[in-house]
Amino acid sequence: MGGLGKTTLAKKVYDNKRMVEHFDCRAWITVSQSFKMEEVLRNVIKQFYLARKESIPDGTDAMDEMSLITRLREYLEDKRYVVVFDDVWKLEFWRFIKYILPENKRGSRIVITTRNVEVGSAVKESSFHYIHNLQALPPESSWELFCKKAFQGCFCPPELEEISLAIVKRCEGLPLAIVAMGGALSTKEKNELEWQKFNNSLGSQLESNPHLENITKILSLSYDDLPHYLKSCFVYFAIFPEDYSINCGRLIRLWIAEGFVKGKKGITLEQVAEEYLTELIHRSLVQLSYVDYRGKIRSCRVHDLMREIILRKAEELSLCRSFGEEDSSFDGKFRRGSVQKSTDNVVEAINRNPQIRSILLFDIDAVPMLFTGTFLANFKLLKVLDFEKAPLYSVPEDLGNLFHLRYLSLRRTKVKMLPKSIGKLQNLQTLDLKHSLVDALPVEIKKLQKLRHILAYSYNYHSAYQLPSVRGILVGEVIGSMVELQKLCYVEANHGKGLIAELGKLKQLRKLGITNLMEEDGLSLYASISNMKYLEALCICARDDDILKLETISDPPRYLRTLFLQGCLSKLPEWLLTLRSLVRVCLRRSRLSYDPVEVLQALPNLLEVELHTAYDGECLCFSELGFQKLERLQLRDMKGLKTLKIRDGALPLLKHFEIGPSPQLEEVPPGIRLLKTLTSIEFWGMSEEFAFSMVPDHGQNYHIVEHVPNVFFHFFRSGGYSTKTLR
Repeated sequence: MGGLGKTTLAKKVYDNKRMVEHFDCRAWITVSQSFKMEEVLRNVIKQFYLARKESIPDGTDAMDEMSLITRLREYLEDKRYVVVFDDVWKLEFWRFIKYILPENKRGSRIVITTRNVEVGSAVKESSFHYIHNLQALPPESSWELFCKKAFQGCFCPPELEEISLAIVKRCEGLPLAIVAMGGALSTKEKNELEWQKFNNSLGSQLESNPHLENITKILSLSYDDLPHYLKSCFVYFAIFPEDYSINCGRLIRLWIAEGFVKGKKGITLEQVAEEYLTELIHRSLVQLSYVDYRGKIRSCRVHDLMREIILRKAEELSLCRSFGEEDSSFDGKFRRGSVQKSTDNVVEAINRNPQIRSILLFDIDAVPMLFTGTFLANFKLLKVLDFEKAPLYSVPEDLGNLFHLRYLSLRRTKVKMLPKSIGKLQNLQTLDLKHSLVDALPVEIKKLQKLRHILAYSYNYHSAYQLPSVRGILVGEVIGSMVELQKLCYVEANHGKGLIAELGKLKQLRKLGITNLMEEDGLSLYASISNMKYLEALCICARDDDILKLETISDPPRYLRTLFLQGCLSKLPEWLLTLRSLVRVCLRRSRLSYDPVEVLQALPNLLEVELHTAYDGECLCFSELGFQKLERLQLRDMKGLKTLKIRDGALPLLKHFEIGPSPQLEEVPPGIRLLKTLTSIEFWGMSEEFAFSMVPDHGQNYHIVEHVPNVFFHFFRSGGYSTKTLR
């Protein structure tokens, strides 16, 4: 990110006396965003000559590109040189420059600073090339640097400590910001009220305070360098509250609904949007909040100071407006409204903007009548209505009049019913009902042929080991018409006639969840799944003890990454071994009579395996070359298990391991001591004697788990589990 200190660190090294003496010549080149290669080459030549106090050759300014390259290579042929290219933005620059500067085997060095991960990755072409990812300052160093600037190295007065810490926190370890903030405050009176006023008006301060101009300039450069298709996507972050961790799936669906994502041949809009987000992350404009064990980005955010600049840009472009900020009295024009506090002036401002395209609510205490009554129909151009977590109990009857609506989220609301007029929303792409109280959809929804995502389920929190408590909401006559659906989870297989057969028409599905599947409907479902060529996640849950006969699937989805099966299995299907992309497999209530590990450990890319009441046998064996990439393993409720064998070489990357209850397990698996990468292990419902055998110093099996940093024991007590740690 801009302002982390990349240039400062490189300059410190570049000017070091030992380094200056080590090289024959050196050059420092600041690469502009719109660089001209001839000017870069000319500048390098001049600096090399000046570094050796030599006269610059006549005619250098008149040389063309090829002549400059020739001159440069001849000059450096017998010299040990160092050149720093500061602030490189384009990958093309490195691809060009690496062929120009000669590798003369004299220990020359090239240093590049960049905000772009792709540029850094491109430079590292061998083990001799080094990338230093500069990190933000830790809190202690941030505070030390701030006090040095704000109080000229003195201690912070007690009455200013709270507000000073708040200001430092907003800088999030960014040295440029800390220095600038400290410098600006050093000129002000040491008065708590004055400093609080400065903090509250930071957005305007970034534009007007000369001490902070450099922050705005440096951070704005990254925005200015964005291609046009990314600028609206980036400014859209202004619609989310400060310090908000944004769900990436939600963000991607919103971008698509807003029309920011342009189609590419051969891939979905969702995949294009993921590329957009990845590029913003690579450019150090968006930060990762959470990445799951599979390496998939789940949530993201923007730096607080970058957000201030985004807010100003959003206002300048009339792209969106956030209410709930200090200056929420804004009365100008805007196309999108983010309501973060339910206030009268918010309603008035939205009423003055009938051209508004989107309304999103965040953590409000009460929903204004504007969003629940007939007034909503006055906003004919609305594309997005996001009520996530809002205290909303009903949806207006005339919702269907919002013809342009593409995105409707009632996630985590108290809404129980949707009006029949929803069938008029011909442009609706996303209907998010997760964790709402909606348990049925009107049949009119079959008219919505542009629907891409139906999200409709809630979790059962009574047991962490039960499948989500799911409500079926569709019937066969409805579902077959939704040919654009990307995600359908979950739907009850026995909810309506013809449902299973109609699923075969959904050839664009990426995620499918089916519950309450009866054995006699299996053949029809498996035939439908064979038509889903792009399926990436599949969940099938049988009714009670019905058998899943998956071997009848003739053409399994080759891109499948996640497979969740709940129900009896006579055997694992042979086609399972053809799914080279699988990263997660979960088997529940499978009741297999043979060791499933023998089959699963041959899958090359598995990262997580959960076997829950999946095996009735006495022995599980992990062979020498089994599960070479696995990071998470759960072996739950295997009541007949007596022996667990882990051979040397198995599970070399395992980080998290759970086992139990397995009351017949004869001993603590000795192979655990071979799992050197384990960071945590959990034993569920095992006997106290089993647990005591691993107590430090006294337990005869302590040596098996002593290398694991976190060992947990979960004992069943009074209808629930209580947890104890080993150390």
